[in-house]
Parts: sequence; C-alpha cells; structure tokens
Amino acid sequence: MDYDAPTLAYVGLAFFVSGIIKGATGLGYATSCIPMLALVIGIKSALPLVLAPSVASNFTLLVSTGPILPTIRRFWLMLVLAPVGVFLGAALLGSVDGATAGAALGVALIAWCAFSFRRLDWRLPPHLERPLAPGVGLSTGLVNGLTGSQVMPLAPFVMALELTPAMLIQVMNLSFTISSAAMATALTRIGLMTVPAAVVSLAGVALSVGGVRLGARVRHRLPERTFRRGILVVLTVAGAALILKGLA
Repeated sequence: MDYDAPTLAYVGLAFFVSGIIKGATGLGYATSCIPMLALVIGIKSALPLVLAPSVASNFTLLVSTGPILPTIRRFWLMLVLAPVGVFLGAALLGSVDGATAGAALGVALIAWCAFSFRRLDWRLPPHLERPLAPGVGLSTGLVNGLTGSQVMPLAPFVMALELTPAMLIQVMNLSFTISSAAMATALTRIGLMTVPAAVVSLAGVALSVGGVRLGARVRHRLPERTFRRGILVVLTVAGAALILKGLA
C-alpha cells in the first residue's frame, strides 16, 4: 500500500496512543493498535506495522517489573506453545476475510468483558492452571496469527490466577514478545511483510517507547482494582473497533 503523509501521521498517532495504553494497563500493544489502524488501512496492512513497536513496547515494560525467571518457570509450556499457534493462525489468514475474523474476535472480547465487569474478583481454581495453560498458549497464538490480537484467551486466564500486577504484566508481555517474533516470520512467509511496511514499523519504535514510558507513570499510581478495570475498558474498546470494522 501507499504511505502518504496523512496515513503516516495517523499511523504515528496510533503508535503513540497505543504505547500510552500499554504502559498504563500492561495490555498487549497490538490489541489496541491494530483496531485503530485496521479501521483506516485494513487488518492485513496493519498487522506488519505493529510488530517492531510491539516488541519494543513489550521490552520497555518488562524491564521495569523486576525478575522474570519465576514467571518463565511457572508458564514456560504456555509460552512455548504460543508461536505454534501463531503459525497455524497465520496460515489461515491468507484464505479468510480479515475483517470478519476480527469482528468475531471483537464479539468474544466484549462478551468476556461484560462478564468480568460484573465479577472483577472471579478466580480460577488453582488446580486448573496447569492442565489449561498449554491450551491457552496454543489457542492464543492461533487467534494472534489469524487476527493480530494477542490477548484472547490469555488475558482472561492470567487475570483469573490471582497474580501480582508485576507477574501479570510479565506473563502477558513475554507471550506478546514471543508471539510477535513468530508473527514476523509468518507474515513474511505469506507476503504481508514488505520492505516499506518494515521501514514504517521500525520508525514507530520511538513513538511506542515514548508512549509506554508516559503510560507507566500513570500505572504506578493506580490501585490493583483500578488497574484491572483499565484492562477491561481497553479490551471493550478494542472489541467494539473490531466489530465496526467487520460491519463496514
């Protein structure tokens, strides 16, 4: 696609705003950025643009949360299976309507958020974490590869485990980073990652990192309940944007 000045200005704004959301809530960068971009340039054009800013924003947030080895030990199998799902989802992406797939994901996001707003303190029984984790990793990767969103069903799963805010951010961002690396390879294979798209994506790194740092200042002042509500609000907005794109 052609990146004219108005389009580049809008893309840059989306990169920065998504960084602020990322820093404030810990939510996946792509989850907020892709709906913004997809409404203007389409989901298949949006997917490669978010990769470099997404990885940069994930790393920026990870280094501010403390040691990550305990998180890796606890969730390693889920993290390993996420890229497998990404490759499977990306293989489907070339043969389906991206807007329709995004709309279906938007419905799922809003349905889950409506439930969670009523039951913010819902928790998953501890004995279910280990058997569910591999399926969560694989299915999250599958959804990511197909739609670009990195949070379903990962976010509901980890939010129900009574994790500390730091570990919640760590596990989600580790998954996001690993999946983004797999997504870059997958998009190159199916022809969506082009040289112009890669240049725009790399140019967005500074905007995304700046946004994350600004958003992190807000996050450190939020109580845990407000923190969780912030995640749900962003998920709801992302879901509505995906549905609107699908209807259009």
